[in-house]
Amino acid sequence: MKSFTNIVLGSVFGTTLMSAPVIAQQTQANQPSTVTQQETLTVEHLNNFRQLNDVVISPDGNTLVYGLKNGQQTGTHHLYLQDIASEKVTQITSNPTSEYSVQWGADSKSLYFLSARSGSTQVWLLSLDGGEAKQLTDFPLDVSGYKLADDGKTIALAFDVKAGCKTMQCTLDAKAKMADEKHNTRAYDQLMVRHWDHWLDSLNTHLFIATLPEQGKLTEAVDLMPDWNADIAGMAQVSFNVEGTKLAFSAKAPGRDHAWTTNWDIFEVDLASKALTNLTADNKAWDAQPQYSSDGRYLAWKAMKTPVYESGKFTLKVKDLRNDKVQDVAPLWDRSISDFHFSEDNRSVIAVAQDVGQKSIFVISLQFGEVTPVYQNGTVANVTSSGKAIYFTRHTLDTPADVYTINKDGYGFKQLTKVNKDVLENLQMAEFKQFSFPGWNDEKVHGYWLKPANYQQGKQYPIAFLVHGGPQGSFGNMFHYRWNAQLWAAQGYGVVMIDFHGSTGYGQEFTDSISGDWGGKPLVDLQKGFAFITEQESWLDGENACALGASYGGYMMNWFMGKWSDGFNCIVNHAGLFDMKSFYYSTEELWFPEHDFSGPYYNNAENYDKFDPSLFVEHWKMPMLVIQGELDYRVPYAQSLGAFTTMQRKGIDSRLVMFPDEDHHIRKPDNLKEWYREVFAWMDKYLKPKSADQTR
Repeated sequence: MKSFTNIVLGSVFGTTLMSAPVIAQQTQANQPSTVTQQETLTVEHLNNFRQLNDVVISPDGNTLVYGLKNGQQTGTHHLYLQDIASEKVTQITSNPTSEYSVQWGADSKSLYFLSARSGSTQVWLLSLDGGEAKQLTDFPLDVSGYKLADDGKTIALAFDVKAGCKTMQCTLDAKAKMADEKHNTRAYDQLMVRHWDHWLDSLNTHLFIATLPEQGKLTEAVDLMPDWNADIAGMAQVSFNVEGTKLAFSAKAPGRDHAWTTNWDIFEVDLASKALTNLTADNKAWDAQPQYSSDGRYLAWKAMKTPVYESGKFTLKVKDLRNDKVQDVAPLWDRSISDFHFSEDNRSVIAVAQDVGQKSIFVISLQFGEVTPVYQNGTVANVTSSGKAIYFTRHTLDTPADVYTINKDGYGFKQLTKVNKDVLENLQMAEFKQFSFPGWNDEKVHGYWLKPANYQQGKQYPIAFLVHGGPQGSFGNMFHYRWNAQLWAAQGYGVVMIDFHGSTGYGQEFTDSISGDWGGKPLVDLQKGFAFITEQESWLDGENACALGASYGGYMMNWFMGKWSDGFNCIVNHAGLFDMKSFYYSTEELWFPEHDFSGPYYNNAENYDKFDPSLFVEHWKMPMLVIQGELDYRVPYAQSLGAFTTMQRKGIDSRLVMFPDEDHHIRKPDNLKEWYREVFAWMDKYLKPKSADQTR
């Protein structure tokens, strides 16, 4: 992977990369001289780390607000203010219910948020001059999201309602009728019937508009899409123009194709007439995250070009509202924008994009399309700005998230919070490093290794070979709360992770290259990467390794079984695809397989069968642990049953662990502890003794 301390400046396919100081360090080492006095990371630590949310700078740039949850303890999710100049921190809420979806008042002296402290989720206002929070809305339905216009009066709200209902009472009556039914059935006339971890009901998330009263609570709002059997994409994808006369949002238009299309569009509503216009009807691919500029001149959004694809490149589109002209900004910059917002002068946007194993901050000029890297070390999120300063959260392979700031010119990097300082100063984290090697077709491929937390020079260590899911994804330089590489390092394993062909953050051609080739180029990359790094790093024992993966990574575990059947001492497969035909006919988001395998199974069976692990089980022989959540509708649990049944019938040592109350991910703290216990026990069973007994 290229070193970020040596950024190459110049023109990249017509897009100018402007120079900026870049703070990056590809090798992180936290090895104090008294290692034995420190602890290594455990699942309990992971569950109890304080976690940040709702990190937003005030409009005047003087105060930061953030939510902080004390691990998994209930009643500890509260809001804090931090004065930027003095760094003084003040806790401002203490109610046992959570506060979230925080928005600053335009005067920087008040905060809006959602809370269920009245018994249902409503919008509240807290004056920073003192006093208790005031409830602003009192609807018979929970408010699932809101967005306040600059005038402080016009408010957009999201509610789950029944399509066709003209009043909220109509929705309440429909819900009561369903609850009173004597039978227990679900009936559907079209897809989708379920999504992610739940069966869908007859309710949809609609966008409403209202004006906050001078006195009393808001109790009425107007549905802007009353007849839609569709949902908005979320309140994060809703924006008011500066005058508060128009509103834009992202959604799929009503239709029967929602399971097999990625055609989200940008809709604009005239709030006086309630007239709704599809601004992106000509683009059959994904349009998202509309944002008006604060000077009223522009409307910007992200857009993909490839229909039926969720991992295409998001390019910035900007519409000049003076003449309705739409232009692509920096179209040849080969990175996909994950988030953006206008800078204060509206001459540029501050964007976030994955970039060579990091998730980084860039400034993009609207006039010239210049892309300037600002910060490129670790994984950033919650990016906000005021004046010349940018504020964001950041985490890395060895540090959970904290709040940082940096100037837009790349100078002035500073850490603002240390929310887990008391825990981290007693933890011994593993050293890690990014590397590159010639992969498929000798093209450059990147990865990371981590040394065991108790690493000693001259000793050799067993390997945890982690394979990411997606397949268009990346583990990257992040502190993961489900697949945390440091936890394997704490167990005495060397950790290796490869960003094979198909991974994100290395250019769109690299990402697209996995489509139609699930078991081809990625397998070559993984094999060559494993051979490369075990030769380069002699402390890694290539004969003493276990491979682990989830989702597509789990698919690759099944693929290893048939195509690299002598590669590892053991395999761990979480929610891995096993039978591609049955997967197609039972998964919920059909656009995913239909893009990667060029259409439905019944039209393109040969594409699915070519890389179907179930067709190569005659070669299976490695012991495998199979884990699955029963509420997983992305990769339905029959996929794991199929793999386990195969191994049992063939007499291969195997174990099946099911989590009845989990979906595609294991999220509940006690379940996560058990997940790691099962994984580590399986690895200990098959890997040779750890480094203490292994001297080279």
